[in-house]
Amino acid sequence: QVQLQESGPGLVKPSQTLSLTCTVSGGSITTNYYYWSWIRQPPGKGLEWMGAIAYSGSTYYSPSLKSRTSISRDTSKNQFTLQLSSVTPEDTAVYYCAREVPLSNALDAWGQGTLVTVSS
Repeated sequence: QVQLQESGPGLVKPSQTLSLTCTVSGGSITTNYYYWSWIRQPPGKGLEWMGAIAYSGSTYYSPSLKSRTSISRDTSKNQFTLQLSSVTPEDTAVYYCAREVPLSNALDAWGQGTLVTVSS
């Protein structure tokens, strides 16, 4: 069974770049078909899909975050990474990585989530 685990700093200063890594076990991120996504949930708000990297390496981003977001991968480590630039306190959220099923857009495996606070 595939498992995902987020890692990265819990505190980032305004204007800096937030960087998180998702380590995947029990399945390869290059396996045909699946996408690997980042989702966040600000305090008291709903879930927001940020973007994804496909098994092929192609990337897809939310239009509202596209200018500040970059998703990449390290296939040798079976990891994918989120970078969000020019952060503000409004980027404070629990960040999740997840496996996405194309066409249905269902997220069928999730990491436990990691809280990132943007504060000076």
